Amino acid sequence: MNKKNLFRLNLKKTEASNTFFKQGCVFLCLFLLSFAPHALATSKKEMPGKLEVQQTRRTITGVVTDTHGDPLPGVTVQVVGRQGGVITDADGRYLIEAAPNEELRLQFVGMKPQTISVGNLTTLNVVMVEDVELLDEVTITAFATQKKESIVSSIETISPKQLRVPSSNLTTALAGRLAGVISYQRSGEPGNDNAQFFVRGVTTFGYASSPLILLDGFEVSSADLARVDPDNIEQFAVLKDATAAALYGSKGANGVIMVTTKKGIAGKPKISFRADARMSAPTKLLETVDGVTYMNLYNEAQFNDNPLLEPYYSAQKIQNTIDNLNEYAYPNLNWYDIMFKPNTMNQHYNLNITGGGTVVKYYLAVSYDKDTGILKDNKLNNFKNNIAIDRFNILANVTMDLTPTTKMDINMNSIFENFTGPLDNTNEIFASVVATNPVEFPKFYLPDEKTAYVKHTLFGSDATGGMTNPFARMVRGYKDGSMGRITSQFSIDQDMDPVLEGLMARAKISIKNDNRYENYRAYDPYLYNIKSYDEFTDTYVLQQVHKGTDALGNPSITREGEFRVYMEGGLTYANSFNDTHDLSGLLIYTQEESKNTGIYRPEDQTIQRTLPQRNQGLRARLNYGFMQKYLAEVSLTYTGSEKFDRSHRWGLFPALGVGYILSNEPFWSPLENILPNFKLKYSWGRVGNDQIAGAADRFFFLSDISGAGGYRWGKDFNSYYGGFNINRYANPMITWEIAQKQNVGFEVDIFKNRALKVILEYFTENRKQIYQARANLPATMGLTSNVYGNVGAVKSAGWDGSIDLNHSFNKDAWITGRFNFTFAQNEYVENEEPEYRWPYLSDIGWPINTWKGYVAERLFIDQADVNNSPRQELGSIPQAGDIKYKDINGDGRVNSDDQVHIGYPTVPEINYGFGLSGGYKNFDLSCFFQGQDRVSFFIDPNARRSNPDRFGIAPFAGHRGALKIIADDHWNPNNPVSHAFWPRLSATVNENNSQQNSTWWLRNGRFLRLKTLEVGYTFPNKWFQPMPFSMVRVYFTGQNLFNLSDFKLWDPEMGGNGLAYPLQRVYNVGLNVTF
Repeated sequence: MNKKNLFRLNLKKTEASNTFFKQGCVFLCLFLLSFAPHALATSKKEMPGKLEVQQTRRTITGVVTDTHGDPLPGVTVQVVGRQGGVITDADGRYLIEAAPNEELRLQFVGMKPQTISVGNLTTLNVVMVEDVELLDEVTITAFATQKKESIVSSIETISPKQLRVPSSNLTTALAGRLAGVISYQRSGEPGNDNAQFFVRGVTTFGYASSPLILLDGFEVSSADLARVDPDNIEQFAVLKDATAAALYGSKGANGVIMVTTKKGIAGKPKISFRADARMSAPTKLLETVDGVTYMNLYNEAQFNDNPLLEPYYSAQKIQNTIDNLNEYAYPNLNWYDIMFKPNTMNQHYNLNITGGGTVVKYYLAVSYDKDTGILKDNKLNNFKNNIAIDRFNILANVTMDLTPTTKMDINMNSIFENFTGPLDNTNEIFASVVATNPVEFPKFYLPDEKTAYVKHTLFGSDATGGMTNPFARMVRGYKDGSMGRITSQFSIDQDMDPVLEGLMARAKISIKNDNRYENYRAYDPYLYNIKSYDEFTDTYVLQQVHKGTDALGNPSITREGEFRVYMEGGLTYANSFNDTHDLSGLLIYTQEESKNTGIYRPEDQTIQRTLPQRNQGLRARLNYGFMQKYLAEVSLTYTGSEKFDRSHRWGLFPALGVGYILSNEPFWSPLENILPNFKLKYSWGRVGNDQIAGAADRFFFLSDISGAGGYRWGKDFNSYYGGFNINRYANPMITWEIAQKQNVGFEVDIFKNRALKVILEYFTENRKQIYQARANLPATMGLTSNVYGNVGAVKSAGWDGSIDLNHSFNKDAWITGRFNFTFAQNEYVENEEPEYRWPYLSDIGWPINTWKGYVAERLFIDQADVNNSPRQELGSIPQAGDIKYKDINGDGRVNSDDQVHIGYPTVPEINYGFGLSGGYKNFDLSCFFQGQDRVSFFIDPNARRSNPDRFGIAPFAGHRGALKIIADDHWNPNNPVSHAFWPRLSATVNENNSQQNSTWWLRNGRFLRLKTLEVGYTFPNKWFQPMPFSMVRVYFTGQNLFNLSDFKLWDPEMGGNGLAYPLQRVYNVGLNVTF
């Protein structure tokens, strides 16, 4: 880009940034100041009345109990219309001053609030009734809350208790628990074990397909969500359809996950403490062959390649290895046992306190997690190479009633983390264990005469020093670092009833400061090999095959950071008229700015990475209910993103929904004892997605130009003229993806006590304007880079639903249950691709995330079978025992034209879960099963990592190690099984067998897993008297205890990533105390 234009762009961006921020601050200041006259006027109106009331007040006393006659401590007692109040003591008693013409308002969590006239009474004893549906009545929606009965959107909620699993990562609890959420976990590595999740499946093949995540209304990443402690969650909801997500405009197309943290509850301080001790171990371990088996198999592979060669491993070497003659000269290693522990111990603690009075209420919490990996620490170095993470979460929510009509909330949410680990990626370390054979060299040698005085470790290697020693790789260095993330929120809610009953004004500002520091240090290991070995003296002579370094090198330091400011202000309204009309709505303005504060690499010092990212929006919604039977909702969102040209920067996103509660009709009365609630609902809307490319690829309306090679000219070509390269062509037409969503469904409660609740919904989505490279541009245009456009399109559809059971047999016995499922399919509608000769090669009509490959029929039986089959032109001349592929187009040849779409997508189309919980007196038991179906993955037969998500398992090429299943089930001339697991063994890369995607290596990824099992016991309170404990519970929890699957090689949930850090089985013992 021209430097002058770049300067102008930066200047304009800086000025725009200042204007953007100033406008937001002015807006919020004016908005907040508008409260002052109203509050002052309210105070002035109340002053004469207060003076008059004070003359007639008298003391009112009483006791507040529940329906069993037990006193209720911590009940808030207030005089209606006056600020302040009192709280009942430990015996449920209260004392307050009130006038005869005033009313008392009593509130307590879990109880129905009551308003009582004082009259001439001086003693008012109150019995409060439990509100069993209180928490279920209100659901968080976009920018507000609504009664569940009036919602026509598709919103899935879950009790935070169900998310409490023995893991420090919240995302690992999502799979199978929420209808409409597809989730899976590929790795069990602490700190990198986030599950991937999608709302109603993958609906785009663009850059971002994950949902928008909001924590207390503030956008966060999936890594932030992973670190939320379930003990601090008040509500967890998933917004699935257009009416639920449309208010998020250009960010809501992939669905929205909303999490709100707990707020303070008025009453005496209530303290809760939880402690968990966890033991983690892999759910499944890969089995490799022992040294003797390996050598015999390698010789067989070499014989298959060339029968004339002498065996690579002599009979003497094999016998000496069997005899364990010398563990260094004739090693026979189990690399897994050398490098990894069978299990590891982790810890979790949470301490929270809530309480307050009628003016100030608070919720304070601190959590601590200690997570460690299963890598073995060693004594060779003065540093640790195992994974170790120490994490503190600190949450403070304070609510203050500044006046009877003004409420202020302050939220502080902080995460501080220290971590250490090996220098190399742990997935690569695990894969190297399989890749390294057990007989080539030991992990290190004991010194011989020449090396007796060296100070470095004598790591083993082959004679060339070219083979990787996985142990040396693991211990050659370390990384450590820290992370700090502080999110602060400040909001004010102003009751505007004197202006208009039901009107509420609010303003909020949120600030996030995120910083991460990492330090990498390494040394280069010395590598040795045995030059000679004397069997008579049992001594060896070493030779150095690679010279390393004696000390750790200088640190390599990286820093990352982000600073984000979010501002929100607007009006909400809710009111009812004549018990017939229910009207509510909102009008919200938002703006957000984020800036990367951790730029350190030269390649990141671009305008795309350094300039702030901003968006603004105006959102409106109107809800109407008639006679509590007919429901309607309309919303309109107008949002803008600075990523796009002015002509395509702003977008309008409408949505509408209708509902019909049949059970409130008079004709339904004969069914009300069986089906007390039945609601139909439908929604339609358009939502956007501006996350069409990474942070380094913004401002699509600008070209990206850099210096490049030039040319020489003039006499003797001694004049050089530099050139330029266009990395991206400007396109002012680029804009966001558009998702048009529809949803239809019903909700029904069964039995008079509503013991069963059933929800079933059908949904469709048409996604268009997907950003991708154009594929059909002629080479004669002379373009130096791809041209991109909003040209892709996908359609998807599916079903999701849930069944909830909730029943109490008596005061001692209860049972709850839940079943939910999600079935989501998609297919390409428009996709830039070459003009294929054969139509079946096109992706149109096929699902996203499916693979093309060859159809494997069987293994060739003999050479005659090879000669009589279509010619396979895949790089290697096939032999008996190689894979025989199908000639799809019938031209007598097998080549790239014979690849077809095979298997299911790599993202499951079906997720489901079911579980039961029950209790009798003080004992409780719960279990939960999770499963997935219609999903495929590949076992990668390559001799290397050929895909970011897959590690190759091919043995022997380059003396790689071998899995036990290959030894147990492979083709050989003496056992020519046409459907053996592994084809003919080869000591080289067999392109016919190992470098082709085919149905031979395709596996069904379906499974059913016992995700969690918990047994608990709550001690009777009388056991701990006179100690102030209100609840003491101990429990045992197991996670990932077993799974049922046709695939036995590794945990099927890992997909093709089976050679990576394994998923973990967890055994947890916990204690929960409340006082």
